[in-house]
Amino acid sequence: MNHLISPSLLAADFGNLERDITMLNQSEADWFHLDIMDGVFVPNISFGFPVMKYIKKHAQKPLDVHLMITDPDRYIDNFHESGADILTIHLETCHHLHRTVQRIKSLGMKAGVSLNPHTPVNLLKDIIADVDLVLLMSVNPGFGGQKFIPNALEKVKELKQLITEKKSNALIEVDGGVDYSNAKALIEAGCDVLVAGSYVFKSKNPKETIKGLKKLTF
Repeated sequence: MNHLISPSLLAADFGNLERDITMLNQSEADWFHLDIMDGVFVPNISFGFPVMKYIKKHAQKPLDVHLMITDPDRYIDNFHESGADILTIHLETCHHLHRTVQRIKSLGMKAGVSLNPHTPVNLLKDIIADVDLVLLMSVNPGFGGQKFIPNALEKVKELKQLITEKKSNALIEVDGGVDYSNAKALIEAGCDVLVAGSYVFKSKNPKETIKGLKKLTF
């Protein structure tokens, strides 16, 4: 399949949020990426259910929701009710990962699992066949605008091999410092979904920036 683009609304202008949502609706972006932070698992707080419901009301594309929170099981129903189409939880925060993944899927959402930069890919070997998506963090989670960690490329390759070996249908998503300088290499390594925040929203023409990322081939 062709790779997907999921711009991160964490980098949007929250004083003009409807304008930025409309821009994404009109762009070649495939998903809306929402980073939910609790100030505990990561050293930052982003936004919660009221803002998410507002985004869902205006978005014309799936909501790709990334939970950077402790104890995500407590809120799975809430995120479903708030409009999540894809719900990604961190391996590092789940004590019963298989059960959590199955709960997400039982509500009709796609289930994703995310790994921090230091977390090895092989920890996914017993769950990879059950998930719809794996989100590899290519920066330390919590803040936008960080520099890409080059080792993420090797993790994408390793994950792609694991997906092939286990005959999984999971997509590979990469988030953190993604821009034109590394996007092509990520796609070549096996990435299916590129998350880009600051690179899109801080550019002079976000729609053209998205178009450029979308047209990358190898």
